Amino acid sequence: MGIRILIASAVLALAGCAQYATVTEKRPRIFPQMPGSGVLALAEDAITKALRQGDTKPLAAIGEFLDAAEIAARQLARNPRDSAARRAYNFALARVFTTLRDAKIPAWREPLRVPGAKGEWLLSGRTDITREPILPLLEFIPADQIELGGSYVNQREVKDGIGAPLIATLRDAKEFLKRDPFAQGKNIYYGVTAIARFEGRRCVVSFEDPLKKEDIAFSAHRHPLAADYTAPLALMLARENPKKLEIARLLRPGKYAETARLARTQAYDPAKTPVVCVHGLMDSPATWAPLLNALRADPEIRRRYQFWFYSYPSGYPYPLSAAIFRKQLDAIAAHHPGHKKIVLIGHSMGGIISRLMVTDSGNQIWMKLFGKTPAQTALSLQSRALLSDALIFQHRKDVGRAIFIAAPHRGSDLASNWLGRIGSSLVKAPTTLLSVGNDALKVSTFRGDDLILKRIPNSVDTLAPNNRFVKAVNEMPLTPGIPYHSIIGDRGKGGNKDRTKPISSDGFVPYWSSHLEGAKSELIVPSNHSAHQNPQAIAEVKRILRLHR
Repeated sequence: MGIRILIASAVLALAGCAQYATVTEKRPRIFPQMPGSGVLALAEDAITKALRQGDTKPLAAIGEFLDAAEIAARQLARNPRDSAARRAYNFALARVFTTLRDAKIPAWREPLRVPGAKGEWLLSGRTDITREPILPLLEFIPADQIELGGSYVNQREVKDGIGAPLIATLRDAKEFLKRDPFAQGKNIYYGVTAIARFEGRRCVVSFEDPLKKEDIAFSAHRHPLAADYTAPLALMLARENPKKLEIARLLRPGKYAETARLARTQAYDPAKTPVVCVHGLMDSPATWAPLLNALRADPEIRRRYQFWFYSYPSGYPYPLSAAIFRKQLDAIAAHHPGHKKIVLIGHSMGGIISRLMVTDSGNQIWMKLFGKTPAQTALSLQSRALLSDALIFQHRKDVGRAIFIAAPHRGSDLASNWLGRIGSSLVKAPTTLLSVGNDALKVSTFRGDDLILKRIPNSVDTLAPNNRFVKAVNEMPLTPGIPYHSIIGDRGKGGNKDRTKPISSDGFVPYWSSHLEGAKSELIVPSNHSAHQNPQAIAEVKRILRLHR
């Protein structure tokens, strides 16, 4: 038992202590003035006055901010290139949301009346980002008052333009999830950009989607739409802390069965190609944050792609996780029929799960494991159904391309050595899998150096090179007509590409396991196993997505 505690401690140590993202809020108290036209002096005075009285007279402060935004908007109508006017407009509008939030003023259920220099303002809002009437339920946080940090947030991606970038958050979105099963999760974090338009004494704020619109008509001209692509992602990571479940979902997968789901990060758009990212062992969708952040900064990729993530308890044997993934993909097809063909990006175990989406097994794996056809194999109905889902599959006709990153297609020796065997023993199989395992063992056949277990394999076992499933899958070609690419990490220690020592490896997965014949491209990057976060690997993903049609 002592050695198991030691290994468990090592697993915790591998998870690291660094936070994926940190968020600190600041309250702008001074308007950063810029040289501009004389008319802007009135806007700057209004902003300065509003900042002084925001805490004591919030409605009056909101009125002053709207006065300033309206003055700046008129100046932009005259000169759309006036950067000082645009900055004053954006700053004043963002502070409207700061004041509403600080003073807890409900603003979007019905028009809000606030005093202004030339009479009362009537403030209202609208959005077409979702058809759901959730605008009054959202909390809006101006992105410019958020300072970011953390191991996954090392580059802030923003776009200069008109509008106030906001983080729209919705806590306890269970009812929303019932209507939209692919929403982010029980809490939602989404980047929007507020645009205030003035019609007499009416101010109508629209909440625009910067992942959908690159520019917008405003004050008689078209302007780039301002955006902050990083702040919503960082706030979600900081508040939700996905790291806390990563080890738990490995060691106790049955307890977290309901966390297996496919979720999108943005409003569904039938004109955009879905990119579905699949994480690896002891991980979560958070691991894709650096890649997602970089991809969203690219205008062409924003225009052409939408990003989804498959999350699952990584203690399951990966053929089972793949079976669950297929059902999730079926659900997308039912919910969004006719969507464009998917690009899969899989890291580590997520790469071999993705590989099964572009492979046809027929009965080949079943025959290798049991020596009989499914009809001839003596199994209970429950065991037959689960094993059929995991072992008999066809390639997904809705997948158009796959990118494998640090994927152990042929397994990893770390999973079969003494350390891997002890690590495997820490994973507790769900009761249903124990029953299926007992059934399967009674009719299984073993050969040579096959990994022989007295229970159903878990995720660690299915990464062993001598696992029968691993060996069987690697005797099958990937489906012709679906292009695939490999990105492979190398720690820079050199080594051989075959099994002779020293072996080229990312520290967990050797080159001989990640390499696939027939790949459209293969790139080796100087990286440890987290190759999907390597700048060269991210640049390669961008290149592949740009060429995909």
